[in-house]
Amino acid sequence: MAMMGKDPGMWIQEMVTGHDAWRSRCINLMASENVMSLRARALLASDLATRYTLPLGIELDGVLVENAYRGTRFTDQIEGACESLARDVFHAKHANVKPLGGHISGMMMLLAICKRGDLILATSDDNGGYHGYVQRYMPDMFGLRSITFPFDNEEWQINMDATLALIRKKRPRLVILGMSYFPFPYDMAPIREACDDTGSVIGYDASHVLGLVAGGQFQDPLAEGADIMVGSTHKTFFGPQGGLVLTNDEDLHEQVDMNTTWRCIDNAHWNRIAALAHALLEARHFSKDYAAQVVRNSQALARSLDREGVPLRFSKKGYTRSHQVLLDGIAFQKGSGMDANVLAKSLEAQDIIIDAVGRMGTNEVTRLGMKEKEMDDIARLIGRAAKGEGDLRGEANALRSRFGMAYCFDDA
Repeated sequence: MAMMGKDPGMWIQEMVTGHDAWRSRCINLMASENVMSLRARALLASDLATRYTLPLGIELDGVLVENAYRGTRFTDQIEGACESLARDVFHAKHANVKPLGGHISGMMMLLAICKRGDLILATSDDNGGYHGYVQRYMPDMFGLRSITFPFDNEEWQINMDATLALIRKKRPRLVILGMSYFPFPYDMAPIREACDDTGSVIGYDASHVLGLVAGGQFQDPLAEGADIMVGSTHKTFFGPQGGLVLTNDEDLHEQVDMNTTWRCIDNAHWNRIAALAHALLEARHFSKDYAAQVVRNSQALARSLDREGVPLRFSKKGYTRSHQVLLDGIAFQKGSGMDANVLAKSLEAQDIIIDAVGRMGTNEVTRLGMKEKEMDDIARLIGRAAKGEGDLRGEANALRSRFGMAYCFDDA
């Protein structure tokens, strides 16, 4: 092992230090990652990391117990502040900030709405949907039946007419909007109408676009007809890894809360909640500018990549209206002899990071303050790397080194 002959603590510290140093030099285009401000990172490393709180307000052994733990006077205030900020940022009446991830948020949504044997409708993982909602994953765990939307791969949208007919025929308990490959918003009004006819609940998994929703970009799911919205807090949103659940429906909120403590979660990691609260404060200050720039950067990156001969999906639709830019893997392999995974590996060697399926996101580079000009520079580096042109790390590192963190208020 690499640590042989070294103090284990020093070896771990060296690995973490090495990671931090390397990633600070890289151009990160992972659509599912972001960076936190220094203040949020400090809160994540606070004493809260080893503390609990468990408000109960119930009788135990004949005694009314407000909280099963003591020493929580600040912890409970922090959670309340975080919930209040989430309600404010997302214009929701109710918020639950306890989920440890977007996947846990999805579990809580399923458990709040569905019972065993119920039918859910979601996007197939073959069409860019989240794997967790298809039959072999969460539906199997909870005894649910899952069917998938009719889908138009050219438009990268659900087939609306076929979907409305399917909803009215199958009458699913829950219709889940949201995807892992998520470049375009939905037309939600017809879906809302069909679900009203059948009594179906609309859930919106905003994991990838939560930061865009906060900034008024992409779409406003709760205002447009979703009954409940869940999401990850570390993709286009710039908090710690975690999740949240938002709704305007009091009954749904109560069901979500009922399925939180001792069901999906015990310790909700209040250091994470403190860091999330700070990220929500940041979102309240600048998320509109940030989200709008993310979309502009995505479209600029896509245009520049196309000019560099890197083929992308959906050029006829303007490529994207989110943070995501999707490689046309088939066309790219025909032209270069290189599949998306090989491209990702070759870019990583140049300190440019994308995922193994050719999905690129501008959320983190925008958070650092990069704009359209830098998207041109990044596209040229990717084009040259795809052609096998030399060692580009110096140029990539130099570009990254010009940016610290534009969208935060660490110095406030």
